[in-house]
Amino acid sequence: MSSIEIGLWSFPLLILLIFLRVPIGAAMLGTGVIGTYLVLGKWTPILAQMKVLAWNTNANYSLSIIPLFLLMGQFAARGGMSQSLFNAAAAFLGHRKGGVAMAAVGACAGFGSICGSSLATAATMAQVALPELKRNGYAGGLATATLAAGGTLGILIPPSVVLVIYAILAEQNIAKLFLAAFVPGIIAAISYLVVIAIYVRLNPGSAGQAARMPWRDRLPAVIAVWPVVAIFFLVVGGIYLGWFTPTQAAAIGAAGAGLVAFVNGGLDRKALGDCFKETAVSTGMIFFIILGASVFNSFLAFSRLPQVGAEWVTAQGFAPMTVLIIILVLYIIFGCIMDSLSMIVLTIPIFFPIVTAMDFGMSPEHFAIWFGILVLMVAEIGMITPPVGLNLFIISAMARDVPIRETYKGIVPFVTADLLRIVLLTAFPVISIFLV
Repeated sequence: MSSIEIGLWSFPLLILLIFLRVPIGAAMLGTGVIGTYLVLGKWTPILAQMKVLAWNTNANYSLSIIPLFLLMGQFAARGGMSQSLFNAAAAFLGHRKGGVAMAAVGACAGFGSICGSSLATAATMAQVALPELKRNGYAGGLATATLAAGGTLGILIPPSVVLVIYAILAEQNIAKLFLAAFVPGIIAAISYLVVIAIYVRLNPGSAGQAARMPWRDRLPAVIAVWPVVAIFFLVVGGIYLGWFTPTQAAAIGAAGAGLVAFVNGGLDRKALGDCFKETAVSTGMIFFIILGASVFNSFLAFSRLPQVGAEWVTAQGFAPMTVLIIILVLYIIFGCIMDSLSMIVLTIPIFFPIVTAMDFGMSPEHFAIWFGILVLMVAEIGMITPPVGLNLFIISAMARDVPIRETYKGIVPFVTADLLRIVLLTAFPVISIFLV
């Protein structure tokens, strides 16, 4: 069997291991080690590689931003910021048709601006919004689907852990990628509001209506979100004003969120320990996935599959946009069986050289940023598409009285809106890059 054939057969093996519920990092690591042995025919190069690969992969200074953003999200959840965001959004939207669900989406967008994790945003906002959605008579499928879709705003609206990983893999500027994600993230939030408005009008019995809040009560609800606004502008504004590097901004944001949580009484000694533990567990999982992907991608390099694939695509004379569309479709398919982070660390080293070798009529930096935003968007779709939609699983676990099939039905309109948004961003790259 040739090295190219070994590389091709590695993908079915990897998918099989994932379906057998082998942790994705271990699946990529094991497949990479076995594949390297089959290509080279001896263990010595593998052992020599493993001696330095773990250090070289995880000693990257830019990766330190990940645990800091995760810790900031933990502190934000403990500090009651999610509740204040939901209350402020509900004060202005709750009395409208579908308004409580819209408020949940708005709160998810706000929380995502200081969290950076889709799963954390979905889980945190579900604790706050699910009881209110049920109390106001929302159908179970609409309630759970709204929170699952809203949770994806955690990686769409900067700061975003997934976008940091892409920046490192593609060797791009993190601050510019954050800036480019703003408008697409806002478009995503607005599209979800439109979906809810249409859904509740087509299905009148699917949503109740909260009482209108007097104006005198709305101002305190808005004032209560000042810590979120302050942290967001300190972190993001500090980056673009040149006060901090992205890593320094993440550290300051984590400290600020921790201070707010302590002042609000949500951060005692036990809660602080829990925050550090959850951050460490999540960071370890992410770093292990990155290591596994590094080993697997190193094996693919030995097999020459990416190089041969790029040469084959070039030789076929495909139009650049055709290749891009094929890649985006593949990402959507991969998203049905893999989580977004694993998908990106596995595929970017393969796909990025292929598309960067083509002429899309823009500078290499602008193309890399545009492609990164598109990848982020399709990765977000994977968080809410069956059978492995992690946000769907998280919300279903917290709403055990709602059958998961109802959540699957409810998520269809949101996925449709996501697909339309991908078409829009693909057709008009300027939406992603004009701020940059």
